Amino acid sequence: MPKLWNRLSLRARLLLPMAAMVVGALLLGGLALQIASPEQFESENAQGARSARFVADALNAALAAAGNPQRTLDAFAAGLGSHEAIAFVPPGSSPQRNAAAPYRGNIPAWFTALLQVPQLGSTHPVRIGAVHVGDIVFSPDLSPDIEEKWFGFLAIAASSSALMLLAALSAYFTTGTALRPLAELGAGLTRMRNGDYDAAIPQAGPPEIRNSCAEANQLAATLRRFSQDNRELLRKLVAVQDDERRELARELHDEMGPLLFAIRANATALAEAEGPPEPGSPAHGILSAAEALQLANRRVLEGLSPLYVTELGLMASVQALLRNAKSQAPDLSLQSQIDQGLNDLDGLLSQTAYRVIQEGVTNVLRHAEAWTMSVAAAIEDAQIRIEISDDGIGLPRNLVFGRGLTGMQERVRALDGTLELVREQGLTVVRCRLPLDHPVAQ
Repeated sequence: MPKLWNRLSLRARLLLPMAAMVVGALLLGGLALQIASPEQFESENAQGARSARFVADALNAALAAAGNPQRTLDAFAAGLGSHEAIAFVPPGSSPQRNAAAPYRGNIPAWFTALLQVPQLGSTHPVRIGAVHVGDIVFSPDLSPDIEEKWFGFLAIAASSSALMLLAALSAYFTTGTALRPLAELGAGLTRMRNGDYDAAIPQAGPPEIRNSCAEANQLAATLRRFSQDNRELLRKLVAVQDDERRELARELHDEMGPLLFAIRANATALAEAEGPPEPGSPAHGILSAAEALQLANRRVLEGLSPLYVTELGLMASVQALLRNAKSQAPDLSLQSQIDQGLNDLDGLLSQTAYRVIQEGVTNVLRHAEAWTMSVAAAIEDAQIRIEISDDGIGLPRNLVFGRGLTGMQERVRALDGTLELVREQGLTVVRCRLPLDHPVAQ
């Protein structure tokens, strides 16, 4: 029951108690009628019953004193008539003792049964001497009383229904004036959760809701200021990280490169002095290790500071990255669509775009176990659109961004962009959007 109540709307929660109150009022009214009606019927017809008994006593006394009792009885019967509640019934007749029981008007039978009409009729014998010559019968007509109670019940039901309808209409329109501002407040909070702090929430409705909308707008302004500060800090952090990577790459290139070259050159000279190096010999092992170290050094340098972006442009750098990926996974079917307009980008935008593609391709090669991969990068609607998809094993249930994806997300956030990792139509998709007109990007 509590779960069902929690699912009801505010209007339903207001209208249901009103309907319950009306039904309860009708039930209480019916119960009151059932309890009080028998006593009312008896009290209203007690005088008639006493009158019938008085008439019977007076007639018996008159017949006992009359010289011609039969003539007196006939005159009494003719004068009394048969349409009144008190009537003279000759012997052998079946007098109707209660007129309310066989009531057949337009009133429902369940209502007459609810009233519990008592047996109010009575019979008083009339005698001439010892001979029973008839009865004075009291048989009241309860139809007017029943109809009066029926119309009273209808009036109560109609007035209760009218009041409930008015209350329902009032509640409907009152809740409408409150629900619309609440809906706008909820939509505004949803926009704030999604990072949109610019659209102000209209201040409408009751004072309490207007105050809440004003507080929400103040909160949006504060979050907008914090978001701008956060992006600026992220931009500085990304710039510092890039500077550190470039410095480390320079150190590795200037220091490790000559040393590795010297090791390889000396190992080659030593091997040539003793003849061609045989596999498994120390000279051959030194040459192999030197070559492996040089390749590892190039990969580290490429990861720290991709020189292709500044020297060749973003498009050529991405194509070189994809060729390298193809060489590492010859069985992988790779498709690419790279917009030439990406070469016009510079600064953080080009670096971030390249890093996003690099991280997406690296994750596919390491984790996806895919057969096909597609890379698309283009400029559309004043933003850079990047999408990397593969048909690999998909995403784990409890996905947690690793160091690479977390770093990409921070870079993208610094430029007021979005980064998504989703599963769609059997494909794992990394989707990135970077606005071109953001102040930090400019």
